[in-house]
Amino acid sequence: MAALKYAGLEDTDSEEELPPGWEERTTKDGWVYYANHLEEKTQWEHPKSGKRKRVAGDLPYGWEQETDENGQVYFVDHINKRTTYLDPRLAFTVEDNPVKPTTRQKYDGNSTAMEILQGRDLSGKVVIITGANSGIGFETAKSLALHGAYVILACRSLARGNDAVQRILGEWHKAKVEAMTLDLASLQSVQHFAEAFKSKNLPLHILICNAAVFGAPWSLTEDGLESTFQVNHLGHFYLVQLLEDVLCQSSPARVVVVSSESHRFTEIKDSSGQLDFSLLSPSKKEYWAMLAYNRSKLCNILFSNELNRRLSPHGVTSNSVHPGNMIYSSLHRNWWVYTLLFTLARPFTKSMGGVGPLCRHVLAAHVVFLFPTVCPCSKVFYLLALKK
Repeated sequence: MAALKYAGLEDTDSEEELPPGWEERTTKDGWVYYANHLEEKTQWEHPKSGKRKRVAGDLPYGWEQETDENGQVYFVDHINKRTTYLDPRLAFTVEDNPVKPTTRQKYDGNSTAMEILQGRDLSGKVVIITGANSGIGFETAKSLALHGAYVILACRSLARGNDAVQRILGEWHKAKVEAMTLDLASLQSVQHFAEAFKSKNLPLHILICNAAVFGAPWSLTEDGLESTFQVNHLGHFYLVQLLEDVLCQSSPARVVVVSSESHRFTEIKDSSGQLDFSLLSPSKKEYWAMLAYNRSKLCNILFSNELNRRLSPHGVTSNSVHPGNMIYSSLHRNWWVYTLLFTLARPFTKSMGGVGPLCRHVLAAHVVFLFPTVCPCSKVFYLLALKK
């Protein structure tokens, strides 16, 4: 095996020898994974033995672990003044989880985004996340950036977006992150954002429609539409339309629309069963904040379903996702009653600090094509993790 030969220890055990086209790698925190260059995929299990391994102990004296500009881990031998992408500890791995766990055993409601992305190299992937300066959006942006993706934080406030960028760079100074202005309450701002992104001549592999308002008082946007409907749905709808050509050119690509289980508690049809447009952008007299939110989330799902039907033949898939119930983020800031409810529920819901629930959905939506369009909480991050 290459790792043993590198360490000066020959081993002819056929079970441990990798098939042609395979390479053994390690993550930043010492877990071993296997890259199949012929099929361009990675996996945790050894392709022959099916065993999962991790490296044992610290790096040898004089060695140091670094990360290159593409996010790939490499090792520096300061004594012999050489570098290699091969972990010198691969000669001394230990077996982990000899019995292959099921997906349900691997990931649950307490799994963190970083745990599920462990060992995944997202170098070369370009991601746009709306509302990424705080909450679920920020956790998603950070997790993807720390695994090598080039992440654009599309935020209404450029100052808050730049602050989020600095927080990510504080964890890894080589992360590829950038903030751009996007105000979903202005269709002109959406258009300007799309034009600015296209001027960069970048591909777009993942578009995450995450930004939303909840419990907002009635108001009209500059386009004359009720704000909850435009910010949560119509602004994202327009954004996807403007970037559709880039997504198709970048295929395989993914769109992830963050919806909510609350989509079940509303209706957008009239008594005759026809779509009632007055319910989507109601007048102040007919407005109820919770219903407006629920309707916008239902529109998210209907849009994602149709988008997947139209674009999947072109290599672009779409999934709508439910990130979890009453996650304590800034979503509830518009009314003190909502803040109180979210605070009371906080001990019984996911923690924003580590779980990064949307990240699990993003991963799932990036890889698996057969899941339902509305995914339970821990499935989407799993999707993106399965494929390099």
